[in-house]
Amino acid sequence: MSYMSTQSNTKEGAPAPGLRRTLRARHLTMIAIGGSIGTGLFVASGATIAQAGPGGALAAYILIGAMVYFLMTSLGELAAYMPVSGSFATYGAKYVDEGFGFALGWNYWYNWAVTIAVELAAAQLVMQYWFPDTPGVLWSALFLGLMFALNAISVRGFGEAEYWCALIKVVTVIAFIVIGTLMIFGIMRGDFAHVNGFANLTTGDAPFVGGLPALVGVAMIAGFSFQGTELIGVAAGESADPARNIPRAVRQVFWRILLFYVLAIFIIGVLIPYTDPSLLKTDVETVGVSPFTLVFRHAGLAFAAGVMNAVILTAVLSAGNSGMYASTRMLYNLATEGRAPRVFAQLTRNGVPMMALLATTSVGALCFLTSMFESKSVYLWLLNLSGMTGFIAWLGIAVSHYRFRKGFVAQGLDLNRLPYRSPFFPYGPIFAFALCMIVTLGQNYQAFTDGKIDWAAVTATYVGIPIFLLIWLGYRIARKSRFVRYAEMEFPPLPEPRPDASARGLAPASGE
Repeated sequence: MSYMSTQSNTKEGAPAPGLRRTLRARHLTMIAIGGSIGTGLFVASGATIAQAGPGGALAAYILIGAMVYFLMTSLGELAAYMPVSGSFATYGAKYVDEGFGFALGWNYWYNWAVTIAVELAAAQLVMQYWFPDTPGVLWSALFLGLMFALNAISVRGFGEAEYWCALIKVVTVIAFIVIGTLMIFGIMRGDFAHVNGFANLTTGDAPFVGGLPALVGVAMIAGFSFQGTELIGVAAGESADPARNIPRAVRQVFWRILLFYVLAIFIIGVLIPYTDPSLLKTDVETVGVSPFTLVFRHAGLAFAAGVMNAVILTAVLSAGNSGMYASTRMLYNLATEGRAPRVFAQLTRNGVPMMALLATTSVGALCFLTSMFESKSVYLWLLNLSGMTGFIAWLGIAVSHYRFRKGFVAQGLDLNRLPYRSPFFPYGPIFAFALCMIVTLGQNYQAFTDGKIDWAAVTATYVGIPIFLLIWLGYRIARKSRFVRYAEMEFPPLPEPRPDASARGLAPASGE
């Protein structure tokens, strides 16, 4: 396969030559809508209700959903103005500190590379439902090859795969909400004879169970469930019209949170009492008692478990495919900016960073093989480290946007010239940063509440934070980087104002 070298123009905010801007509006919309719909909603959502009750689960998802929405409006402002494949790693380097962006990029690459291994292991469990006697490693090899092929063809291959996978997930959730609503109001009773209006919302200790500790614990689960929404920022570098398509995709985030998470959690809480032991099941091996499966089955739909198993397989493969795309593009961008070996900046004729893709695929495969043998403890540490880096990326988005806007205004630039402007500045990024920090630091608060600190659990959970700080500090020492002053920030040339700006719902100019 022939290659052509790339030379970075990212210093001026433009994507490196050779990347193909072939992701259309429908691709970005589906990535935004379906990006975080996965096993967290289809399987583990029932556990949140069992732990905190229907009211506690709803409150947690609404709170975390608001945080994610503010984060996505911040990312939307940055990505529409400066659409690069490195996304928030580039923004962190330009508007916070070069070392900060360096650490964000490498941590995010690692995060998604390990996620590929996690999804390969999950795919094995799903396939055992139909083929219990087939060695699971064969399915993992097959799916890894499929993910690689979809990403190796072109960015359009990734976009089409994500479009159809997201569409399947969206249709499933909409069908669940419609059927659940009909059952709540007695139009479609099924065999849920015990349902009596909204009685389950006040059963026992409902709607709030377990108090504040349970609410905090559910907030952690909700935070993990929403990870992946930032993919639209990475995809901005290959969007056909980022100034128009990114804002459109960002606006979809609000409706997805409202429709897919809040309404789904509400319906589960109404139809299934929080005391139902089936709701405690939280992994893909228990698809038969997924709250979605339970509701479909009680509605009289045959083969509910088989259908949901297929949907969950779609969600698993979609997450792995997205992980391969995101980590490949992040490694490519690090290389074009001189923060990774230049070999990873090589592109095929179709605009695919093949060497970065091969490196990412290799790491995902090696992490998966680690999970199969005696080094499972190593694999669990890698998994814990991966989970933490997702929250670190969100923190990076909030900080980068805040400093970007401050520097933009400090240099006297016109906010009305931005293709998209977050209407919530400065409160949006401040709120998102504060809540994300609480969620990050509180991920394993139980280890500190039993009178004796479980240092092994604490280390496994929080090891990602010191590693991120060490990478950042190491870069600062080696390259003598420092925080970028507002007056020294570099802003790409602004486009001419579009005559249809008001029609696109841009916010009026806001202060700082």
